[in-house]
Parts: sequence; structure tokens; C-alpha cells
Amino acid sequence: MENSEWLDRFEKVLEDGLLKVCSGEGLVDAELLRSPDVDAKWEDYIKDYVADAVENINEFPEAAIAWAAFLGMGVAYNWDLNWRLHHKDAYSDYYGSRGWDDMDEHILRDLLGLPLDGDEARKISSVLQSCAVATLGLFRHEQVETDTSLGFYALSRAYTVMYRIGAGIELKRLKYRKVAINA
Repeated sequence: MENSEWLDRFEKVLEDGLLKVCSGEGLVDAELLRSPDVDAKWEDYIKDYVADAVENINEFPEAAIAWAAFLGMGVAYNWDLNWRLHHKDAYSDYYGSRGWDDMDEHILRDLLGLPLDGDEARKISSVLQSCAVATLGLFRHEQVETDTSLGFYALSRAYTVMYRIGAGIELKRLKYRKVAINA
């Protein structure tokens, strides 16, 4: 139970910090936009994503963390585009031509329609890279080794936060916003 409380705190600290990074760059507002449909899709994809990320965390740690945000962006985009058509998409549908390795480029270019050398794609990639570096910094600060049991669960939480951040970025990019509803 002690680890569960620590993991909850770790996730909250990470999300709050990354939200500040992304809102400071204008990619999200002070409160993260969310969709239950998009969040539920992560539950379908997390095991497959973690399997890919674990294979890459030692050699490409920033990519292993940041790609979760690109996945969140892709799912949020498809949610807006036509959820009836895309709600059953497989995780691998978000792969690029080189599989997991170019998932980021595939989502930016082929799904979102952004030129990879354009300002918006570069900004998104740069900010998500910064978020991944900040995530690794939190691991160091908390003295969590990624190759331990606790590290595995903390990484899973970090991937979840990054997925939510990516989805929030895309929802804002699509002009969604929170609106108070008076009953």
C-alpha cells in the first residue's frame, strides 16, 4: 500500500509539472482537456505500449516516454475525426512505416497532417522531448531505478501521464475548451 500512495503522488507531481511545461508553451491550458473515450483507449493500449517502451527505455529513454504523448494525440485526433470508425483501431494502427520507431512522425505527418519541418510539428516534438527529459529528471530526483519493480510501475504511470498530455495537446489544437454549464 505504501508504494501505491507513493505512485499516486509521483503521478500527480509529474502531471502537474508537465502541465506547467506544456501550458507555458501554449500547447495546453492550465487544466488538461480530457475525454472518457480517449482515456479508455489507453486502457486498451497500455500493455502493448509498455512492451514496446520496455524494449527501448535503455537505448532511447526519451522516445520511450514521449511516444506515449504522440499516441494520445493520435487517438484524440481520431476521436474527433470519426470515433464510430476509429474506436476499434488497434494499437499497431498508430505505428509508422518502421513500426514503433517512427510512430511520432506517422502521427504528426500522416494523421494530423503536419509537415515535419513545420513550426507546429517542431514545437510539439520539442516540448514533448522536454517533457520526457523532465520525467527522467523526476526519476533521478526520486532515486527510482527504471529496472526495478517500483521503477516499472512508475514508468507505467509516466507513460499514462504522457498519453494524457498528448491527448490534451491535440484536443486544444482541435479547438476544444472547457465550458461551464449552468444547470
